[in-house]
Amino acid sequence: MRADKKLDGRYLIRMTDPSLSAEDAALGYKQLAEVELAFRTMKSKLYLRPVHHRLDQRIRAHVLLCWPGLLVVRVIETETRMTWDRIRDVMDELSLTSLLSKHGRVEIVSNLSEDQRNIMKTLNVTPPKRVRSLAAAPSNT
Repeated sequence: MRADKKLDGRYLIRMTDPSLSAEDAALGYKQLAEVELAFRTMKSKLYLRPVHHRLDQRIRAHVLLCWPGLLVVRVIETETRMTWDRIRDVMDELSLTSLLSKHGRVEIVSNLSEDQRNIMKTLNVTPPKRVRSLAAAPSNT
């Protein structure tokens, strides 16, 4: 136990390539941890499910398609200084209601909360118009 406590807050890295410096090895492991975290984020926060590809070109294409999604998430988190989970919870409250009657159809966006307005303002996103669509019913003449 005492020996373990001496190692708290330190990294122990075992490597087989003697040409790497300790700094390069540590940096490599740190980058590996960041990549693994990114893939966990893609699977959980972006709701990606396991996709089984056999061909190299399909694997590369899949990663290439997922990467921009993760990049967008990270940029939004950085700009808003909020977690993706929190942003998603706030924005999930925004809704679009479609009303249909014999007179026509109208689509109405719910009122924006202060948090939703702040997120959109921070990201320089134009808020949606309150009434999105208005269509008169076709006449039966």
